[in-house]
Amino acid sequence: MLNRLLENNLKKVFIYFSFIAVSVVMVGCGSSEATKQLSAEERFSLGMNAFKDEDYLGAIDEFKVVSLQYQGSRVADSAQFYLAESRFHREEYILAAFEYDILIRTMPASPLVSRARFKRASCYFELSPKSFLDQNYSRKAIDEYQAFIEYHPADTLVSVAEQRISELNAKLAQKDFENGMTYMHMEYYKAAGYYFDMVLDKYHDSPYAEPSLLRKAETLAYRKKYTEAKETLQKFFEKYAASTLKPDAEKLHTEIESGLREEKTNKQKTPEPMKDTSKQVPQTGG
Repeated sequence: MLNRLLENNLKKVFIYFSFIAVSVVMVGCGSSEATKQLSAEERFSLGMNAFKDEDYLGAIDEFKVVSLQYQGSRVADSAQFYLAESRFHREEYILAAFEYDILIRTMPASPLVSRARFKRASCYFELSPKSFLDQNYSRKAIDEYQAFIEYHPADTLVSVAEQRISELNAKLAQKDFENGMTYMHMEYYKAAGYYFDMVLDKYHDSPYAEPSLLRKAETLAYRKKYTEAKETLQKFFEKYAASTLKPDAEKLHTEIESGLREEKTNKQKTPEPMKDTSKQVPQTGG
């Protein structure tokens, strides 16, 4: 009986130590896996999986490791691009523009450079505010889209870039036009004319060029510069023959003609200055 009890205890001890040994082996294996150095491709794959799952913070962590530790790898440019893309999707547009710029400057031979240029411009496009606010980001976006077109004229996204440039120019024109209208309401007609001229000079192909030309003629009429106003209005009729603003233009034309007639009448009523026809008395010597 004693032998049987001893045998049972030994079995329990053996099972216990066997369990501990197996646990140690498993922990050791797990530790080995945890400390295993992943390759650039494996890190990039983890980043792409997180990116596809819209876990952009996780993707940023993985892509950052690749871009910093594996700069010479074949996936380095892709990692840098998707690092920027992750920032873009998080609407961190300033940081995204910075990351796209790193790819453009440090990996100029990458086939992703053209797309990075377009997306860098798109960061500033997304930051472009309403027309009544400061338009620095709008101007920056225009510059970046123009650079993209200049460097990659055959890219399929050129038409999109051109359309966005037109959209941004229209926003800048709107801001100048609205400034002009503000001065019109304040009856500062010279200042108003300055902003309408800005639209006509810089954004002549925008939707705001048409009303700016009419309003310029109006400011000249208010300043009683009827001859210049008439010439400006004539340009409006010639350039925008089918304009929806034509009734306003015709009304202004009537007012200008009335002003010209009044100006002519006033000139006729004004007497000519008297000429001194008296003879000079010759001075005689003393």
